[in-house]
Amino acid sequence: MPNLVRTMGARTPPRFDLVGGRLCLDFCNTHGSRSGAPEERFPSYPDVVSWAWRAGVLNAEEAARLDRLATRNPTGALAVWERALKLRSALQGLFTAIALGKRVRPAWLEALNEELASAMARSQVLPTDSGFTWVWAQGGKALDSMLWPVARSAADLLTEGLLSSIRVCEGRDCGWLFLDTSRNRTRRWCDMKICGNRAKARRHHERTKAGAA
Repeated sequence: MPNLVRTMGARTPPRFDLVGGRLCLDFCNTHGSRSGAPEERFPSYPDVVSWAWRAGVLNAEEAARLDRLATRNPTGALAVWERALKLRSALQGLFTAIALGKRVRPAWLEALNEELASAMARSQVLPTDSGFTWVWAQGGKALDSMLWPVARSAADLLTEGLLSSIRVCEGRDCGWLFLDTSRNRTRRWCDMKICGNRAKARRHHERTKAGAA
């Protein structure tokens, strides 16, 4: 069982790279091998909370509250952590298959719809000064509240007609997902400063090596 006790005392959220262009894709990108080795950014429930804070799903106060709830209810927090990993695996499979033109497995959609049903049961429409807006009942107060907007984001992306813009980073061993909103739809890298520069460095090395030979 992962360590669920951690202090959320920092004033700024921990660093997570948010390059996906959609919340659900950034959620997927918490696992991969962009660093050259398998990387797990969700080794415990508090790490899921930290990501949600960084992604803007939670504020600092809500993140601290969920961390305290997890300390008091480690069994419940562990269950949510396992659900987060299951949802992430399903969304990674789903969006990667769409990006590569492969078959979508029914099990991926089933996992999404399970979380979506829970999310929509907690969603409400309330009036604002300029109209109406979606809000989450018990947002930031229930242990699984950070999963609700992720499921909603995934459902929105699947139904908004943007499937042809979903990409898998072409960086070696990366596999991160992103929404290509470039003018000519020619974006190849999750982040030019990381995977793009690595590819340029490899090409330069190969040209230099070929010239020397």
